[in-house]
Amino acid sequence: MEVAIDVLAGRLAEAWETRRPIEPLHENPGLADVEAAYRIQQAWVARRLEQGDAVVGRKIGLTSRAMQEQFGVNEPDYGTLLESLHLPAPSGVASVPVGRFIQPRAEGEIAFLLKEPLSGPGVSVADVFRATAAVAAAIEIVDSRIRDWRIRLVDTVADNASCGAFAVGPWCSRWRELDLALAGMTLYVNGRLASSGTGAAALGHPATCVAWLANKLASLGQRLEAGDVVLSGSLGPAVPVAAGQLVRVEVGGLAPVAVQFTA
Repeated sequence: MEVAIDVLAGRLAEAWETRRPIEPLHENPGLADVEAAYRIQQAWVARRLEQGDAVVGRKIGLTSRAMQEQFGVNEPDYGTLLESLHLPAPSGVASVPVGRFIQPRAEGEIAFLLKEPLSGPGVSVADVFRATAAVAAAIEIVDSRIRDWRIRLVDTVADNASCGAFAVGPWCSRWRELDLALAGMTLYVNGRLASSGTGAAALGHPATCVAWLANKLASLGQRLEAGDVVLSGSLGPAVPVAAGQLVRVEVGGLAPVAVQFTA
């Protein structure tokens, strides 16, 4: 049975707009493979673009071996960063009402800002280094339109890789002086340590994730563009967040970034 791409994309769109979760998409007959899930994601993104939104980059998920084993896959997944998902962070602090989300969690990541396109196949880490203008500490707010996070791989892929919003700290153009694999990430909630990791948690090096993405997009006839922001993957466990909490992420050698969750 062929899955109804537009129908499922519509259900996700409604869940986004109403903040009411839906039942798992994997329960629908015909949604058995990740290729169909990516088509649902693309259909949802197309709806947003028709409403005046704009693509500003990409996000990479499932970059840790533990998460890949949990989902039974051997590679990451990706989603699309839209202008409407960006939380401006003047002076390194963004603010967002928690009611904008359904069941939000925060992750600490390293963001890449590209100065030239990256088009696979065959993109290497060296190519990513050459194409990168700057990097920054970032907070991704992951959220699921699927009730109670009862997700499988096809659910998170279709749901734009469970992206809810993102904030990026001040960009660092001298990032080559840093060893991003060894850079430590700490995430604090109201001043208390809640999650930690290193750059190596993302496929051994965050730039490896960006290279994977460029090559994956090439298989779909797409590429990363100059000016794109790429969230390279979580460096530690995601942490549930609530109103009244200040989430702050620090990455070794980079300026911190924070998000204040309001009522």
